Amino acid sequence: MNIKKLIFEGEGVTLDFKKTITSCEKIAKTMVSFANNKGGRLLIGVADDGTINGVKSEDEERYMILKAAQLFAKPALEPVFEEIYVDDKLVLVVEIAESNTKPHYSLAEDGKWWAYVRVKDKSVLASKIVLDVLKRSGDNQGILIEYSAKEKALMEYLGKTNRINVQEYCKLLNLSRRSAQRILVNLVLSGVIRVHTTEKEEYYTAA
Repeated sequence: MNIKKLIFEGEGVTLDFKKTITSCEKIAKTMVSFANNKGGRLLIGVADDGTINGVKSEDEERYMILKAAQLFAKPALEPVFEEIYVDDKLVLVVEIAESNTKPHYSLAEDGKWWAYVRVKDKSVLASKIVLDVLKRSGDNQGILIEYSAKEKALMEYLGKTNRINVQEYCKLLNLSRRSAQRILVNLVLSGVIRVHTTEKEEYYTAA
């Protein structure tokens, strides 16, 4: 593994730098967002700007990671560790695989469990629709799409405007938010539309 090359590429959807682990809540949030996405790596001993400081106490960092993975993540996570020396400094690499038991939740400082997904280099709170997609993405039953006038109207709208959010879809067909969410979840799972999550908004496009 070429650590310097990884650092040069910068933090992103599958990579996060941590100078040191200071909070089980914060690191659990990052690990959960990786597990709910495509997996990812934590580089412990690397500052946000990519400076390699190395870890001072490898045992302490491992302890914090394992504690966060087992007690602050639900279902628990199983991190895989690798030690790599870069210029005589120890970088602890923590691999979090994409989970097949999504969604995972992390325990926040407010005592509540929240689900997160990875968006660029941030861990973002999962919306109701994304949560439903995560919950049902592991089902082997398949999705039965009822292609009614509601779905047809949505696809026609996307053909003209390229994107839509939940509020716009509700307004377009005078739907309740619950009905709109159910239709959107089914269409995302069937691969007809894609969900796009950013820090500020969530919207849908044709696949």
